[in-house]
Amino acid sequence: MEGSTRFRISHLGFALVALLSALALSSTVADDNGGAIDEIAARCNLDLSTFMPLPYSDTSNMVCKPVWNTYVLQYSQSKDHVVTIVLSAAYTTGWVGMAFSKNGMMLNSSAMAGWINKEGQANAKQYYLKGFERLDVVPDKGELPLTKVPPFVAVRGATIYIAFQLKFAARLTHQPILLAFGSRYPTKHHHLHKHDDKTSIMFDFSSGSVYSGSAASSSASASAAPDKIAQTKRTHGILGVLGWGLFLPYGTIAARYFKHHDPLWFYLHVGIQFVGFILGLAGIVVGLSLYNRIHAHFPTHRGIGIFVLVLSILQIVAFFLRPDQDSKIRRYWNWYHHWVGRIALLFGNVNIIVGIQIGDAGSGWKAGYGFLLGTVLIATIVLEILVKDKKVGAYRCSSSFPNELTSISDIQELQS
Repeated sequence: MEGSTRFRISHLGFALVALLSALALSSTVADDNGGAIDEIAARCNLDLSTFMPLPYSDTSNMVCKPVWNTYVLQYSQSKDHVVTIVLSAAYTTGWVGMAFSKNGMMLNSSAMAGWINKEGQANAKQYYLKGFERLDVVPDKGELPLTKVPPFVAVRGATIYIAFQLKFAARLTHQPILLAFGSRYPTKHHHLHKHDDKTSIMFDFSSGSVYSGSAASSSASASAAPDKIAQTKRTHGILGVLGWGLFLPYGTIAARYFKHHDPLWFYLHVGIQFVGFILGLAGIVVGLSLYNRIHAHFPTHRGIGIFVLVLSILQIVAFFLRPDQDSKIRRYWNWYHHWVGRIALLFGNVNIIVGIQIGDAGSGWKAGYGFLLGTVLIATIVLEILVKDKKVGAYRCSSSFPNELTSISDIQELQS
């Protein structure tokens, strides 16, 4: 009985200690959250004139709104649609950025980023976000309508302030905004390293409201979009490499080096070329779909692709319009067919290289395409040597026994 009583008392004491610990912890968390909220709210009442120039220090008509984590957005909008923005956030190293998006996604957005470099110098630049790789975030480019008032960056305590001014043609209302930061300093050429965190919100500059529902859906779309777009890019690349780097070259090899296997060479040539054309056409269709989704500006890659597609269609038309073997114009048709095909193959493979470069596909794609191209070149060289040796051997044999030659045309055929 006494042992049972002691057992109950010890458990009661343990429960009491646990309850007091939980209360103390919740009180600490509440104090921390309250302190963070107070710190953010204090920025809205801070006198910016002590460290920022006009017009950014004039907060008399500014709306101040916490938007994400430690990010606070202060802004004013004049009657002539000039928007003055002061963005502040907790800061240690790296960069802090804010982008204006057309659809809540990163691609084709224009951003302002600011940082203090290791030497203590303030930097603010506009960037054009044309892709997801570091080199696709282009400094000193973008579509933000900046005024002649230069952007300004300053650090006060542990907070960075990025200020800039925009002049719109109409009043700014609902606007998708991207917020991001990275802990690594930009490169010496001002390229930004990948962000550590990001979000997408819908902000109403008329009322100063953040639409959390829209923001959540926009953020989900923005995070899912890179994966879908990356998959589409891979599909586009695979189809192009298979069509123009594998099937079409080997279809040409079948026609050039296996004519002694008649009519097998003809069916091989037509069948392989047809598969290559379908793959290449599918790659172009996927590429156009990708272009319409991200509105990427790659005129060289796109222009070469369209040029090669036109040549391919001309080859198909020429196939159905080919004259008979004994026709007088068959020679000219052969010249046309051979040279248009070679030009199409050349530009098709050039476009693969251009696509790998602008897509920043990486060493795996380069090595894979290099291996594929190497096999085509080696096969061509080996077959060319074998064909030349065979023709020369046949000619020498015929020259040694002139009585076996039926006509001069036989020699000309061997030499051709």
